[in-house]
Amino acid sequence: MPEAEKIPQRLGRLITSPKAYARQKSLLAGLRWLRTNMPLGRIEVEDFDPFWVMTKHADVVETIRRHDLFHNGDRAHTLVPRASDDMARTLTGGSPHPIRTLVHMDEPDHSKYRQVTQSWFTQQRVQSLENRIRSIARASIDRMAERSSACDFVREVAIHYPLHVLMQILGVPEEDEPHMLKLTQELFASEDGDLGRGAAAGDGARHAKELFRLLGEFQAYFVPLMERRRRNPTDDLASVIANARIDAEPINFFEAVSYYVIIAAAGHDTTSSSISGGLWALCENMEQFHELRDDAGLIPRLVEEAVRWTTPVHHVMRTATADVELRGRRISKGDWLMLCYLSANRDEEAFDQPDRFLLRRNTSRSAVFGQGIHACLGQHLARLEMRIFFEELLGRLAWIELAGKPRRSASIFIGGPKSLPIRFKMN
Repeated sequence: MPEAEKIPQRLGRLITSPKAYARQKSLLAGLRWLRTNMPLGRIEVEDFDPFWVMTKHADVVETIRRHDLFHNGDRAHTLVPRASDDMARTLTGGSPHPIRTLVHMDEPDHSKYRQVTQSWFTQQRVQSLENRIRSIARASIDRMAERSSACDFVREVAIHYPLHVLMQILGVPEEDEPHMLKLTQELFASEDGDLGRGAAAGDGARHAKELFRLLGEFQAYFVPLMERRRRNPTDDLASVIANARIDAEPINFFEAVSYYVIIAAAGHDTTSSSISGGLWALCENMEQFHELRDDAGLIPRLVEEAVRWTTPVHHVMRTATADVELRGRRISKGDWLMLCYLSANRDEEAFDQPDRFLLRRNTSRSAVFGQGIHACLGQHLARLEMRIFFEELLGRLAWIELAGKPRRSASIFIGGPKSLPIRFKMN
């Protein structure tokens, strides 16, 4: 491979290090250098198969849209160590995917499975849940107020609110929510010793085994739930999935459980991270906190900026289905590409002053929710949850400040604040 295509080893090690995502400063600086000097380059580091890294917003968006040329399902759709990929293929009999969800599927399967639940996540259907979600938001903020004047916002508030919303929609009993919280946190933060079991990125085989153990626990919970909903359907999403038909045949247990897992985990973790990231930013930008308190009409902009600023989904991986030239580089069929959302959402050509948290942006172009057929199924729900929560919280907060040093999770794929100590006063 030409040296001009190789990303410097130092940056390659940063991009593949979970700890770099926890600290972020060096990583963001490295991604800024890549956007300027090598917007598409190739990483070759120990423990990982070679892969391309795409750092510009326009390139990321265009690649997501070209779902025929860049597949989700041919290889792992997130960056995993080579040993983890090998172990996954061994345990699945050849597939790189321990589960098979919408994000692992390409056409025609993707559309068939998306249609199963799509009507539940339309903007109109989601809006009908506003009163129900507002009640949950108020209860969450009441519990925050009961903590007097200080709390760890992530651990005591943010991680519970969107989980409760999703579990109600899915049909999971409230008493089972702590178990779901534990599993979803471990699923996406297995590289973080505080949140998962601390399987290091370089320990690929252990990483894969840990993932399969977690999926086994999800299966042990969701298969009985699915069987109950097949016998006695109710008005919830669990019943819709349990009784779905694909190509006129009942959905199989493996793909039904996969569906439950992605709804329970992805929709909860990313929303709680964006809420926490938005509040963290407001604590560091008090003039914007006061703007919001004076003008609640800015809250939808807060939601968009919180998602961009936090970028809870750091990347996705795609696999080229044919030879193609991008930015003067030859991408070969079968090549693995990282679409770096963390970089795209800080792209100077897409966002004015991207390293500042600004409410009054003229555009909401965050790459996190995806584009085209793979646009996030739950994006309307996530935005509604965030808007309602901030409306309720900012309507009651007199003031707020950091009460310690916030910390981010150490996770290459999905991450965000894992601790946000705050002091506050409620009206």
